[in-house]
Amino acid sequence: MSNTIHVLPDHIANQIAAGEVIQRPASAVKELLENAVDAEATEIHLILNDAGKALVQVIDNGKGMSAADARLCFERHATSKINQIDDLFQIRTMGFRGEALASIAAVAQVELKTRPADTEVGTQLEVANSRIETEAPVATPVGTSLAMKNLFFNVPARRNFLKSNAAEMRHILEEFTRVALAFPDIRFQLTANHQQLYQLEPGSLKQRIVQLLGNPYQSKLVAVQEQTDYLNIRGFVGKPETAKKTRGDQYFFVNNRYIKSAYLHHAVMSAYQALIASDQFPSYVLFIDLDPAQVDVNVHPTKQEIKFEDEKIVYAFVQAAIRHALAQFSITPTLDFELDAGIQSLSSIQQPFTEEKKQATAGSRLFSGFTQAHQAHRIERSADKPWAGLPIREVPSPEAQQPSLLPTSIDLEHTVLTQLLQTYIILPLPDGYRLLHQQRAHERIRYEKLLAADAQKPIASQRSMFPVTIELNASEATLLDELLPELQELGYLIEPFGKHTYVVQGTPADLDSGEEQQTIHWLLEQYKYLAIELKLPKKESLLRTLARQQAIRSGQMLTEREMRELVQELLQCKQGNVSPDGHPTYLEFRSGQLNKLFGFQ
Repeated sequence: MSNTIHVLPDHIANQIAAGEVIQRPASAVKELLENAVDAEATEIHLILNDAGKALVQVIDNGKGMSAADARLCFERHATSKINQIDDLFQIRTMGFRGEALASIAAVAQVELKTRPADTEVGTQLEVANSRIETEAPVATPVGTSLAMKNLFFNVPARRNFLKSNAAEMRHILEEFTRVALAFPDIRFQLTANHQQLYQLEPGSLKQRIVQLLGNPYQSKLVAVQEQTDYLNIRGFVGKPETAKKTRGDQYFFVNNRYIKSAYLHHAVMSAYQALIASDQFPSYVLFIDLDPAQVDVNVHPTKQEIKFEDEKIVYAFVQAAIRHALAQFSITPTLDFELDAGIQSLSSIQQPFTEEKKQATAGSRLFSGFTQAHQAHRIERSADKPWAGLPIREVPSPEAQQPSLLPTSIDLEHTVLTQLLQTYIILPLPDGYRLLHQQRAHERIRYEKLLAADAQKPIASQRSMFPVTIELNASEATLLDELLPELQELGYLIEPFGKHTYVVQGTPADLDSGEEQQTIHWLLEQYKYLAIELKLPKKESLLRTLARQQAIRSGQMLTEREMRELVQELLQCKQGNVSPDGHPTYLEFRSGQLNKLFGFQ
């Protein structure tokens, strides 16, 4: 029987190992930036071509390397950070595994130039397929320049799995943002395709947040600062009005290392409870500093997932620190401002409700009239009455087809429609009524119109008499660049106009003009939620986003004619019972159900 087990050649083994560390250009950006930080650089320049597929170059003014170290750094598990196993539990540097440069050299062509301060001449190496091909002395500044060229040139199958340039650029910008946020005292520069995207000067953390995440945060941040014997928490959280549908602007750092932690995110969400809607996410940039011995950072190849020795303590500290910060800056409600100021100043409001007062109140005739059985004014708990679960007809699933919304016996032209709370439309039926949610209904209408238009021909645009210029941050600009062709087919005429700036020349013909800046920002935010958070297909995400954007809003007053047109258009929809995201567009109430609510059988 022949032997079947054999040892892989080094170049194949290296490529397999590299796949754990270098999955896309952004992975190399992360590793190279962290190496520059560990080299104690005060200036770091990231240069990209073709979204990192053709070139990722990081130039720093750090300590540099000797010729011997330059050769050794491309070996697997070569590191200056660890000498013994106990060092793993005292990690304070960004890199420590000794895998980054070895992995990069296995899947790309690398050129390294480096010089320490104590030598006059530096070292230049050219590496490919994990082998040093050339080595020579070179005149170069103190520090290191490492250029990674033609990523996956020797693994074409993996190169084919890379996304579009815009998508890969989004990942790169995210990694750049994480490192730049962690070290606001370092000057960072980012150049892509010979265009400067960022020039970040050293400054405070707040200044760096505003530089990276956008000017709107200038007046929307609340400082968090708590120091204890066990750990320190510092950073900023966004005021409740900055909460978004996506998790985009959320950053946790432990000992300056970016981490992902659903557990700590839950601590933040609980601190915001009752301040934001349940489907919104607050913004935060938070740093947790504690003894490295209390943290295990060696649990994942990307080092973004860590383990705390006592995560419950960390959770409690994070939650308490944010609550304290929000209360200190008068974000959490302390008074009911809906009450008249004169009422708030009454002694009955200001004085504490003691146990003696509570007992006296409980024995009063007024209290008894509302709490004891067989009293006219008694208020019963919801569980005691049928309306606890408000019986309504079961809403069909989103997949269910409903060709007809209304019974054929209804004459819509002679039916009186009523708007309720500027949000619902009451549609009478022979045996009850239907309650339509005007925004969800209109989202369904707009979605099906956009879907039909997309299948046939581009939507007509109306050009603006006064084109509007909008300014985005780098991440938003990259996303908009990716969406421009599809947006043009759907009626938006948007043209690039310099660095992160665009001109809106036109919008869909049936869309009201005005507030273009807010509209584009909202469009990008909603698209990120659907495409990135929910991972829906690109075109589906865009159609749902535009449908919601163009729909009438809850709280909007409608005329009798507008209500009638809305119901008529919903009647013509192929799937009028649900909104594009699967929520019901209407609820139905029958006379039998209403009779039961009032105690009639």
